[in-house]
Amino acid sequence: MASPTSANAAPRTAEQKLLIEQLRQVADGLARTFAPFCEVALHDLLDPQHALLALHNNLSGRETGLAATEMGLQRILDPDYPQVVANYAARFADGRQAKSTSIGIKDSQGRYIAALCMNVDLTLFRGFQSALQQFAAVDPVVPALESIAPAGADLIRSRIDEFAARLATTPRALRAGDRRALVQELKGRGLLDVRRAMETIAAHIGVSRATIYTDAK
Repeated sequence: MASPTSANAAPRTAEQKLLIEQLRQVADGLARTFAPFCEVALHDLLDPQHALLALHNNLSGRETGLAATEMGLQRILDPDYPQVVANYAARFADGRQAKSTSIGIKDSQGRYIAALCMNVDLTLFRGFQSALQQFAAVDPVVPALESIAPAGADLIRSRIDEFAARLATTPRALRAGDRRALVQELKGRGLLDVRRAMETIAAHIGVSRATIYTDAK
């Protein structure tokens, strides 16, 4: 149920009420989709003294009923203020870094009536990033001792990817005629003579080795 408007809030048209009510549903849906990493806030710019109308996945520690933010006030004063301000740097009160996006909502008269804002807590994602970098790191001092792929397999896969890219498709989406043309091109480059070439091609394209042998004839 919508909260009652403040005594100081601007009177609302039926259109404005409908828009804000629909935005409540959008905010709820976004919050459920991106929980728990993304805070979703709905600001009622028709009531700047109590603008924070709804707050989902509360990461900022705020409470509903707070006054409009500086960006909200800018939109109230200037209808030409950018409607979408995306991926700007922000911070929560406790210092955590956030990535924020604010979307201003206008009525049919071009007046800003609301703002839908999303604040993503970057702390966890940067932790993931650090962990992945550590996991993927290799020691540059230690020379490679062996290859775990057949010699030339990477080159074959690279040529297949290039062929598919020229056709604006993927290796596994190649049509039969294109696949035969690919195998003949690889044959012309001498790549079918590479050890386990047929197996490598079949695995990368997603067909059987028998199919590749047939295409190579």
